[in-house]
Amino acid sequence: MGRTVARFFSYLFVISAAIIAIFPIFALILASFKPMTELLQYGLNLKLQPDKLTLDNYISIFTGGGNYLLWYKNSLIVLLIATPISLLLSSMVGYGIAIYQFKGRNLIFLLVILILVIPIEILLLPLYRLISRMKLMNTYAGLILPFLVSPFAVFFFRQYVVGIPDSLVDAARIDGCTEYRIFFQIMSPVMLPAYGAMAVLLAMNNWNSFIWPLIVMQSNARFTLPVGIVSLNSPYSTNYKLMISGSALTVIPIIIIFFFFQKYFIAGLTSGSIKG
Repeated sequence: MGRTVARFFSYLFVISAAIIAIFPIFALILASFKPMTELLQYGLNLKLQPDKLTLDNYISIFTGGGNYLLWYKNSLIVLLIATPISLLLSSMVGYGIAIYQFKGRNLIFLLVILILVIPIEILLLPLYRLISRMKLMNTYAGLILPFLVSPFAVFFFRQYVVGIPDSLVDAARIDGCTEYRIFFQIMSPVMLPAYGAMAVLLAMNNWNSFIWPLIVMQSNARFTLPVGIVSLNSPYSTNYKLMISGSALTVIPIIIIFFFFQKYFIAGLTSGSIKG
């Protein structure tokens, strides 16, 4: 009886948390189909009136949305370039710290942890000066390069690899495998859950990044989606229909990525070690 009650409250808690998480997305999507006059009058209300729903807001994006499609393209470029490269480099660094015994290994790992606790705002000025001196302002390279290696991803991969038995690497070395072959052909398949979890998290971070793109990208046509959508809001006019419908469309890539990586995402977050 006690286990049944505990299970009931567990399900109730999970369902309640899911409703709370989904509610803002549902409100946003519903509002994106409402006329601008109703949005101005009632705001983001959840009153569903099928006769008042319209596709005009989405049509406006593709016909008169200014640089919205360019912003979407810029964000996709950053997402598709930064995420896989960051996964590769961060996993290699985390793997190296976990597997190899070398002088200064613990110091490097300590520095990774220290970077994690430093607010990003403290690093913006030196990063800006560095990118400016390299003449990479208003370029994709200037936007992507400073964050190609994620300290959080390095920490995550290091902790994951530590849980893998050393005998796996030792056996590969006895068989004559090179270190690169061990990483790419033996360890990488074992690290798939970690890759899946980090792929979702890094993709979300690259897609939703705001402060650094706001500093680096100086022309409207180079803005990413978060910066571009905010630029629609000004003291003189606010295009609510483009802001709301444009924001609704921004969730599509992350949903697609999570759909493909959800199995590995859950496994990567819940597994702390591999049992052999």
